[in-house]
Amino acid sequence: MISDPTFEQRVKDWRHAFHRHPETGFEEFNTATQVAKILESFGLHVHRGIGGTGLVASLRVGDGHGCIGLRADMDALNITEQAQHHDHASCISGKMHACGHDGHMAMILGAAELLCQRRNFNGTVRFIFQPAEEHGCGAKAMMADGLFERFPVDALYGAHNMPGMPAGHIATRVGGIMASEDNFVIRIQGQGTHAARPHMGIDPLVIGAQIVMALQTVVARNVDPSLSAVVSCTEFTTDGIRNAIPTHVVIKGDTRSYDPSVQALLETRMRELCLGICAAHGATCTFEYTHEFAPTVNWPEQTALAITAARNTVGDSAVDADVMPMMISEDFGAFIQQIPGNFVFIGNGASGQKGATPLHNASYDFNDEILVTGARYFAEVARLALPV
Repeated sequence: MISDPTFEQRVKDWRHAFHRHPETGFEEFNTATQVAKILESFGLHVHRGIGGTGLVASLRVGDGHGCIGLRADMDALNITEQAQHHDHASCISGKMHACGHDGHMAMILGAAELLCQRRNFNGTVRFIFQPAEEHGCGAKAMMADGLFERFPVDALYGAHNMPGMPAGHIATRVGGIMASEDNFVIRIQGQGTHAARPHMGIDPLVIGAQIVMALQTVVARNVDPSLSAVVSCTEFTTDGIRNAIPTHVVIKGDTRSYDPSVQALLETRMRELCLGICAAHGATCTFEYTHEFAPTVNWPEQTALAITAARNTVGDSAVDADVMPMMISEDFGAFIQQIPGNFVFIGNGASGQKGATPLHNASYDFNDEILVTGARYFAEVARLALPV
């Protein structure tokens, strides 16, 4: 495939501009404006303010009735960048694109430009830019605002860069590729007392410690070993002091899984253990469990198409059609609970090479070398999904 250095530079410039001016969830006002201006420069009409700061542009070619969506996320993270040697380093204190959404936007914009030029499909392609992916709220907000009623699609396609994977390689699989994320809060009320007289109180710290350990048995002894799940306690706070046993303990954390039945099992067993252990010690307990991210479960037909598009773009040897699923979560999963779709990983750089710095790291930077790969992949998805 012949390289177009001017196209490559444009996509890189877009990415760097987004990186310099990161905005977090539902605050992507400037980002959305810049995305809209680029789409409008291609001659596309842009619908703004969908689900807050989200936007959609549509490109119709021919008389085909088919319609697909290509989705990018727009939000950054509340992380202070530690890669100031980059000319495109964040100009916003305490915020940076540490997950590569700047690159995802540039890839979809690149695909939009290619499709506007080539017009080698028959139907409609919608370019969907979503806010607040990191919150796990943006997809729901767009759908609540009538995204798929106002801009219906037959299928939706998305991607995420993946450090640790060779640059430009594309990986996907049928079924669960990323996990759900559920959050929990356990509030234990005991009876505080002097540290020298523990028999006068009910120690919620000891009770909490027992709960933390007991929760680790849920996956080991309740979840089918052929299925995957993780239960992690990540915060443990008390209102005690050095010489006083506390009255209150709060334990927070999250769980990950791929199957709704496993989600339900985790919630049930965790609640039973927490309430039972507290009752055994004479303490009281409240247990909160919330569903933050749906699992990302790829549909078979759309995954087959994505694999073909990937092979056409980067060659057979650079495509993994049955990648191991990951316990990370993605707001894209909420979309493809409602409509068919596929999600792929695009390698950002193998270990020890450029682009291998982990996601959500203050020194992370999207690998510019994969921008055109992503744009061409999405353009090929549209060509295959909407044949002439």
